Amino acid sequence: MKTTVAIVDEQGKDFSFAEVDLEGPRADEVLVRIVATGLCHTDVTMKTMLPPEMFPNVFGHEGAGVVEQVGAEVSGIEVGDHVVLSFRSCRACAKCQEGLVGYCDSSLMINYMGMRMDGSTTYTRDGQTVFGSFFGQSSFSQHAIAYADNCVVVDKSLDLTKLAPYGCGFQTGAGTVLNVLKPRPEESLVVYGVGAVGLAAIAAAASEGVGTIIAVDLMASRLEVAARYGAIGVNPTELGEQSVVDKVKELTGGGATYGIDTTAVPSVVKQAQQSLAIRGTLVVLGLGAEEYVVDAIDMLQTGKRVMGSIEGDSDPQEMVPRLIALHAAGEFDVDDLIVSYPFTQINTAVDDLASGKVVKAVLVW
Repeated sequence: MKTTVAIVDEQGKDFSFAEVDLEGPRADEVLVRIVATGLCHTDVTMKTMLPPEMFPNVFGHEGAGVVEQVGAEVSGIEVGDHVVLSFRSCRACAKCQEGLVGYCDSSLMINYMGMRMDGSTTYTRDGQTVFGSFFGQSSFSQHAIAYADNCVVVDKSLDLTKLAPYGCGFQTGAGTVLNVLKPRPEESLVVYGVGAVGLAAIAAAASEGVGTIIAVDLMASRLEVAARYGAIGVNPTELGEQSVVDKVKELTGGGATYGIDTTAVPSVVKQAQQSLAIRGTLVVLGLGAEEYVVDAIDMLQTGKRVMGSIEGDSDPQEMVPRLIALHAAGEFDVDDLIVSYPFTQINTAVDDLASGKVVKAVLVW
């Protein structure tokens, strides 16, 4: 079938629109008509990070839409179902069996390599290869091929435009708090970089009743949003001679129990580590840096931990419904973070996201 995609023709180029051929769903696949897709920093980063030979490429990994066809081997999903799309996992390897689906043995191949396991691609253009299958979906497209493991069926009464970011950004931030850190009310959390992921983490911490939540960012507009969830805002440019580390320690009585970094800026990650309390834990979530430098003396003398997390250690089949339920209960109110754009304005949305004009852009067909 023919469909329209927002495509990156060459490494580092802007998104443009093209008509491509999309192969129909195979036995284990699902065809989804995309209604909305969240724009994530990863989509923008990968178009510069992937090697030139992996272009043209179709990204997009926070899709939400309506199922139009279902392969013969797919169960639990029917034509007409509304679904939120997330990352893929094989559901069979040891890590998947443990429930750690983000660490699936096949994760690299089925989420990032732009093709199916057999090396074929879902998209072609004029008979030539177009890479796709990004996070098992490539939802910067009017239609996408997905799978039972990354399709989460949701209630048809819900607004898919609001749900699209649950597939990655909101899930990652909230999951890091709810699955990895699990802070108690008497503990504290500092979040460095309060875009969509950071604010989702703050919203989740607020829902858990965490007593002290600190948001660190250079953008006053984002700190204002964080304040709605009860977070104390810290703008490093307004501290004068006082360091961010000292300010966080002052606000937490000696250091934060937990920290999250979404910036991927090495100097900020080091500050985040230093601002922790004894035996504190920092989770780094940002994509972009090749390496981080830790304060070795600080780590060795205080027993601190610096770790990563994939998608907040979430299983989308569990986490997406959990967050929807929290939202329905008024405990995860993230709707106001979203600004929708017609899909044709994807490059404008990229610019607005980079400038801080919006927290979460969602592209709507």
